[in-house]
Amino acid sequence: MSIVVTGATGQLGRLTVEALLRRGVAASEIIATGRDTTRIKELADRGVLVRPADFADPESLAAAFAGAERLLLVSASFPVDERAANHRRAIDAALTAGVSLIAYTSMTRADSAHTVLAGTHRATEEYLREREAPAVALRNSWYLENYTAQLPSALQHGAFLGAAGDGRVSAASRADYAEAAAVVLTTEGHTGAVYELGGDQAFTLAELAATASAVTGASLGYTDLPGDMFAEALAGAGVPAELARILADADLGLSRGELFTDSGDLRRLIGRPTTTLAEALAAAAR
Repeated sequence: MSIVVTGATGQLGRLTVEALLRRGVAASEIIATGRDTTRIKELADRGVLVRPADFADPESLAAAFAGAERLLLVSASFPVDERAANHRRAIDAALTAGVSLIAYTSMTRADSAHTVLAGTHRATEEYLREREAPAVALRNSWYLENYTAQLPSALQHGAFLGAAGDGRVSAASRADYAEAAAVVLTTEGHTGAVYELGGDQAFTLAELAATASAVTGASLGYTDLPGDMFAEALAGAGVPAELARILADADLGLSRGELFTDSGDLRRLIGRPTTTLAEALAAAAR
């Protein structure tokens, strides 16, 4: 079985390749793609097929997907206004190549959420249905790494910042999401499924601060801001303006429950409990 993983130069794609290898997929049956394949030379050295692919270049997609049976379509990054078109080109190329399953990394509650990111995922899911593609939606909630990456700043300033109010987020580790993707790509019965994926233990950002305090021994709080002020704070910390607006918008979605799921789908797919917030923070603190 030949499996293509897009975005293998990124963190989720790379982790999925590693998860496929652990599940016994031969390196020669994995096609890792990305725009800059020099970043995954180590995978090529291990026998993984490495091919260049650019979502904006249909010819590169056709060459990258040639001979593939299954595809993990890792959602494109920025700019956000080009995401849906990039995804459509990838879907068209996969169907032309005869791929029998497209696993798409979507977002929790993509069909009903009101964030900008959810809108791009909803458009992609709709296109998969329009093309009658054999597909499965992997609706990932937020990454725990989105919060562990904030730990140094929180320790410096004494608080986590956000615009999430009392909303609960079902964050899980990238490794957990990658393992779920590998399971879907290597087992049967997933075509047409929509998996709402998230960690077993949802938390508020105030609970994030409390857990980080317990793990590190520091006294950390959570400061809730209006969305526009949070975006300004992110931009002031060096986050690019567009990304700052997207992250603030996502926090507002979090406040509305749009990043929460209690489906248990992730735990069932990977066959074990998901990584906890405390575990992730402890690893980051080390």
